[in-house]
Amino acid sequence: MTYVVVEACIKCKHTDCVEVCPVDCFYEGENMLVIHPDECIDCGVCEPECPVDAIKPDTEPGMESWVTLNAELAAIWPVITEQKDAPADAEEWADKPDKLALLSRNPGEG
Repeated sequence: MTYVVVEACIKCKHTDCVEVCPVDCFYEGENMLVIHPDECIDCGVCEPECPVDAIKPDTEPGMESWVTLNAELAAIWPVITEQKDAPADAEEWADKPDKLALLSRNPGEG
């Protein structure tokens, strides 16, 4: 089992999860974070830290495509190891559905 970041993170990009990760397996994109599934140690400490419930275990139904996307983007985005401020409009995006089309594949600052 591993954990993955899902659609709820897009345009919210809270980084509370990064601060508690013992193995630095989070990677930063322009408007989302991902978890490298081969680096995650399945400890689960990140999941309750996410204020928008965007971290899920890969054992939940429908997570296959998110495991693939997290692995793909973690390979090209920089690792993030310190908490940053969320985007100014993060709360406006928190409950919006269907955000996948808004995902930027551009890397973040790391």
